Amino acid sequence: MLSLLFACAAALPPGGAPAPSDIASDTASDTAGAGVAGPGLAFPLGPAALLGCAPARFVLAGGTVVGVGRADVEIDAGRIVAIGAVSTDAPVVDVTGRWLAPAAIDSHVHLAYLPEHDAMARGGVAGAVDLAAPTTFLAADHGPLRVGAAGPMITAVGGYPTEGWGRNGYGLEVETPEESAAAVDSLHALGARVVKIPLDGGPTLSDAALAAAVAQAHALGMPVAVHALGDTDAARAAAAGADVLAHTPVSRLSEATVAAWSGRAVVSTVAAFGGAPTTLANLADLHAAGATVLYGTDFGNSRTAGIDGRELAHLVDAGLTPADVLAALTTAPARVWGFDDLGALTVGGPASLLVLSADPLGDPLALAAPERVYIDGARLE
Repeated sequence: MLSLLFACAAALPPGGAPAPSDIASDTASDTAGAGVAGPGLAFPLGPAALLGCAPARFVLAGGTVVGVGRADVEIDAGRIVAIGAVSTDAPVVDVTGRWLAPAAIDSHVHLAYLPEHDAMARGGVAGAVDLAAPTTFLAADHGPLRVGAAGPMITAVGGYPTEGWGRNGYGLEVETPEESAAAVDSLHALGARVVKIPLDGGPTLSDAALAAAVAQAHALGMPVAVHALGDTDAARAAAAGADVLAHTPVSRLSEATVAAWSGRAVVSTVAAFGGAPTTLANLADLHAAGATVLYGTDFGNSRTAGIDGRELAHLVDAGLTPADVLAALTTAPARVWGFDDLGALTVGGPASLLVLSADPLGDPLALAAPERVYIDGARLE
């Protein structure tokens, strides 16, 4: 794991002068061995044995918890132990005039391709879903991020991405339904918690092999994400029972296909494809039809480590309200992927949060420029 830097600088209140009650640094905790479980999913807590330079117990005082209101937040050993009625003897970090929001979840990354785990966390991302990597990635330490990984895409012989950028282990080739189901079993045993299947860019799985992979993934409690950029492939994925479009399709979707994805999910990744009007129109239609929109950047192909303001702007352009945008980064992916205690600031949950200069329910782009980032109670710089 790359080294993490934790600030020992005093918190600054509005106006810039240090508040007398500010502590000299923010804190860290040892969360080794803990975990978060969703239906069939498990994501390690991280990072373990973080080094700080202040007590593990402190209060973020004077701020506004987004969606709650003015409330102090007490943190101890990396967890939130109180919101509102906090201890009066705990060291204080003054965040007066600031807003506190949950750290983000990026629903489409490639960290084996661009291993900037620390930079992602410093930019405000606490959880990520890695949607294609060699099997060795599944056993790696991804701290400080919690990562749910697919491992290699399950693809047809000679299928995407094995003949291009993903020729070195990013695809697992199968042919029959039996091989397809066995591939899901194998990846799950190695630690995969998501299945990704490409239906674009060359030979693809047969309908029978696709159905077998989806059925086996669901039997193991694993969601299925599909790489489907056109209408025919997106419709085929919906018919097979897939759960998530790994990208917003770039070719115009029919009304029938849009309707088929109502109640399922789509990962945005609009900026990675250039923000084309057709892609934005698809995302707007899917959102309006009742698909859950998940913020995702395709990091590795895109290069902004942390929360990408361009992607947030595209979500707004697609008709999402500020509350929708916040949900796309927090509560929605926590629910879809099984990050049970990320995505919200709750008593007993991890202190993974952003300190913002503006209310994201008024200006969602504020999420891309956090003044401070805490992951499991540790301030990252």
